[in-house]
Amino acid sequence: MDMISMLPVESISLIISFTSPRDACRSSVVSPVLRIAGDSDFVWERFLPQDYKQIISQSPSSSSLNSMSKKDLYFRLCSHSIIISNGNMSFALEKQSGKKCYMVCARGLTIAWGDTPAYWHWITLPHSRFAEVAELKLVWWLDIKACIETKDLSPGTTYAAYLVYQLSQHRYGFESPLVSRISYQQSDVVTVHRVILDPRPPRPQARDRGDGWIEVEIGEFFIEQGDDDDVVECSVKEVSNSKRGLIVEGIEVRPKGI
Repeated sequence: MDMISMLPVESISLIISFTSPRDACRSSVVSPVLRIAGDSDFVWERFLPQDYKQIISQSPSSSSLNSMSKKDLYFRLCSHSIIISNGNMSFALEKQSGKKCYMVCARGLTIAWGDTPAYWHWITLPHSRFAEVAELKLVWWLDIKACIETKDLSPGTTYAAYLVYQLSQHRYGFESPLVSRISYQQSDVVTVHRVILDPRPPRPQARDRGDGWIEVEIGEFFIEQGDDDDVVECSVKEVSNSKRGLIVEGIEVRPKGI
């Protein structure tokens, strides 16, 4: 009998909880004892965010989520985002690390003239995770911004923000660069880039997500340990020419490189 198998299951679970989700899955195929320990709720609750209960309590499916084992819940959140914040956001986990991912839906964004029917209107699309998306009819002044509290993100993590959108067949005005910007409400730190939304001809900035939407990176930012009293603002803006045919699902933030 190997030495590990001689330890109490609780002790083995404690050891595994200091590893990673990948290591826990690997340990589960080594022996029956390691499988019991590696699949335990004790281990997988350590891989979930500390505030996961508060997050999933906002979901309409909270009852079914709470009934799952912690391992099943972890992989459910990795493979399927849940709708929270009264339908204004979605939440998911990054599979390798368990770090938090959010998307602010179009209704949760600040969109200049977004409530003016002459410029924007709100539609339902079957392949969107949200109840409504915003379709641009015609504007010169395009300004879209998401605000996300740093306390809601995973500390010690480099995040990237993405505009998630479609372009209609009759769009125009998106061959020119937009200004993308990452800033903080309580800091002077600002990063600015230029992005082109129209993927024609193929441009590396605009990427097909594989879910019926396109994304373009707005910028990246780092969440320090203890950085829990600020707000990150992620925005795109263009005010020099007329534009139409943009359909906005939201702005997503997720760990960089995912």
